[in-house]
Parts: sequence; structure tokens; C-alpha cells
Amino acid sequence: MTAPEIREATAADVDAVVGLEQHVFGVEAWSRESVVEELTGERRHAVVAVTDELVGYAVTMRAGDLVDLQRIVVAASHRRRGLARELLDAVRQPRMLLEVSASNDAAIAFYTAQGFEEIDRRPRYYRDGADAVVMRADTALPQ
Repeated sequence: MTAPEIREATAADVDAVVGLEQHVFGVEAWSRESVVEELTGERRHAVVAVTDELVGYAVTMRAGDLVDLQRIVVAASHRRRGLARELLDAVRQPRMLLEVSASNDAAIAFYTAQGFEEIDRRPRYYRDGADAVVMRADTALPQ
């Protein structure tokens, strides 16, 4: 299997991101309008991982000197190969925040391994009633 290429997202990636969103998140998926805003909006940085199709993406939003990790998504066919880490590295900034479902043990373990620490919880944040775990990383970028 060919290693995915990670590149900056463009408006041409919207349909593929919408499809992967719906496949991975179901009712929690971003709308098409949200995907357009997340990939192309102000203060956003989005990258995609592509083989012969889009197999992952990461989106951040800048708020002052803080960057909020909005999403990292990897297609099931490409998981457990380091692609989520590569996507995170492509958008990583020294001060980052993210929210993840308290029921998503794999994601929490991944973010913890990447230097994020739990700083807060938001009760019943998600539609399924799960809490959001708020995590932060304050790290220097590799030189």
C-alpha cells in the first residue's frame, strides 16, 4: 500500500471530506457548509492525506496564540499506521487545545501519547450524552 501524501486542503477536497465525515461520525458529522468553512475559512488550517483517494484530514482553528484542533480523521483502512500522528504533526502548534469524547479511549490514549493533558471536562457535551474531555498541549515545535 502506498503511503499517503499529506498536503494542504483545498475547496476541491470538500466532497471527499464530507463523505469521510459521514462515514466516520454519522449523525455527529459536519454539514457540507461546515466542511467548506473548516477547510477554507479564516483562521483555519487544514491538511488532507491522499492516496488514490482522500484517506484522512486534520483541521485547526487559530484563536490568538492558541490553536484549537477541530478534527483529525483517518479512514478505517489506514488506521494504526501512524497517519493520525503525521496529520497532527502537519498542523501542530506550540499551544493547542482539543475536545474529545470521554468514551473514546483510543483517541484519549493517542492524544496523551502526543503530549496532551486533560485540563477540564464538559458534561454531556455530545449528542450521545458523553462528556467532552478538554486537553491541552504546550510544546515546543521540533527545530
